[in-house]
Amino acid sequence: MNPLVTAVGLKPRPSARPEKIRLGDVLVQQRLISAEQLQQVLEMQQQTGKKVGRLLIEAGTITDEALANALARQLRIPFVNLKTFPIRADVVRLMPESLARRYRVLALEDKGDSLLVAMSDPLDLAAYDEITKVLKRNIQIAATADGQLSLAFDRLYRRTEEISGLARALEKDVGDAVDFGELTASVGAEGAPVVRLLQSVFEDAMQVGASDVHVEPQEAGLQIRVRVDGVLQIQTQADKRIGAPLAQRLKLMAGLDISEKRLPQDGRFSVRVKEQTIDVRLSTLPTAYGESAVMRLLSQGASMRRLDSIGMPKPMLRRFREVLGRISGLVLVTGPTGSGKTTTLYAALAEINAAELKVITVEDPVEYRLPGLTQVQVNDKIELSFARVLRSTLRQDPDVILVGEMRDPETAEIGLRAAITGHLVLSTLHTRDAISTPFRLLDMGVPAFMVATSLQAVIAQRLVRVNCPECSEHHVPTPQEQSWLDSMNDGTGPMEPKRGRGCSSCNGTGYSGRQGVYELLEMDAELTQAATRADPAGFMRAARERMKGQTLAHHALQLVREGRTSLAEALRIGFDAEDKD
Repeated sequence: MNPLVTAVGLKPRPSARPEKIRLGDVLVQQRLISAEQLQQVLEMQQQTGKKVGRLLIEAGTITDEALANALARQLRIPFVNLKTFPIRADVVRLMPESLARRYRVLALEDKGDSLLVAMSDPLDLAAYDEITKVLKRNIQIAATADGQLSLAFDRLYRRTEEISGLARALEKDVGDAVDFGELTASVGAEGAPVVRLLQSVFEDAMQVGASDVHVEPQEAGLQIRVRVDGVLQIQTQADKRIGAPLAQRLKLMAGLDISEKRLPQDGRFSVRVKEQTIDVRLSTLPTAYGESAVMRLLSQGASMRRLDSIGMPKPMLRRFREVLGRISGLVLVTGPTGSGKTTTLYAALAEINAAELKVITVEDPVEYRLPGLTQVQVNDKIELSFARVLRSTLRQDPDVILVGEMRDPETAEIGLRAAITGHLVLSTLHTRDAISTPFRLLDMGVPAFMVATSLQAVIAQRLVRVNCPECSEHHVPTPQEQSWLDSMNDGTGPMEPKRGRGCSSCNGTGYSGRQGVYELLEMDAELTQAATRADPAGFMRAARERMKGQTLAHHALQLVREGRTSLAEALRIGFDAEDKD
């Protein structure tokens, strides 16, 4: 017996066209809604023209899953949970995306003589007839929740074929261009293949939640990759000839010099993707096979995270809030690019932002808009640098200053002087961990006394991928993972590591989303004296004693113990052996 059918306790019906029945009558018969509620929704249908099921879901009378289950029982067809069903991409693509989205239907299983498809509305006879006509196959119907279908469409119908087709069109365009002037005109035309290709690339990147897009010319061709949950995935590969017009178009959009191909350039622009504005930070780099372009995608509509929702351990969060309550000093958040430093800083600003405080941010670019803040974006083209803006900021009578990044000695020294003179300064720095941060400032040329007297606390952080809740299962550690576990043994007893096996919900990766891993170092009298004396050995010995059992590695171990992440992820973020102390 089909396991999908036994899930609803019914015997399978032979493949047939669905019956003509009224949804409202089915729901009343199964006591999911009352006759009065049905009458109300029928009146609303006459006014709005929407389907009965959609109106009931929007009103909160019934969930889309309950609706699909009710239809499955009435029609004696399977109900499918798309979160756990082993969906195959090759089967899904048997049905064109336009057809799938129009009729809210997804191909699930190719049975040879028939095709099992999931529908959110199995009563839609027109959809059944059109699908049968287009596919020229016998169709077996299963019911599924409409919300699950929407997620499945965005996850499974990647724009790979569309992007590849546009890339081929651009190859032809480049091949037909007789000179550079004609190619330039083609690149600048809004209807040109290069424009449509980039639009599709951005739409696909936003559809899968990518943070970056990489356009990389190689010897054998052009590779376009997207970074999802911190890991790069190949989006498409194309002829290397289209690399030049792609880079040229991107530079035009960012207002860069299109004639300069020998030097790196940085710029930014905005694009509109599915009624959402995306800020794009562009970086170009000359390589052996052409210009490489990397784009960081920042959604203007991204919601602001709160401190208690970023995953920081509660004892550390309590100490961090105490630091933020001080009226002066420097607080640094450290970690590599893309580790969530700006998110942490803005969560801190949202925590302390109040009408009685003057808060000024100096950023490149302004990544979040927060009401009540004075936000300034630096612009190196007109010599509006971090240092120059920061000097002017101090004359604006601020209480709190956020500096996007201490990227040079001048900015670092001005920020430290501001912290010494009665301002709370928040900023970021690229260091490996919290303990090495004071010495990074000294290495930049900042006087030791300034570091010792102004630095209040350092947070180091990374991002690890979270196990998919739909397919997470027990995992037997590899020898390398077991060795790390043994080295981290803190006497809390055995643990049962978990890891996602990969399913349709996580696109086969085993992971869904990311979470921060943190460590916090607070400066005290002993650490301050060691920093003043520029005594690295003494400082590190005292700092390790303060942070014993509270390092990045120990936080990652706690997430493994809770089943939130895998051992592979804990190891992937690159801990040193010293972190086990």
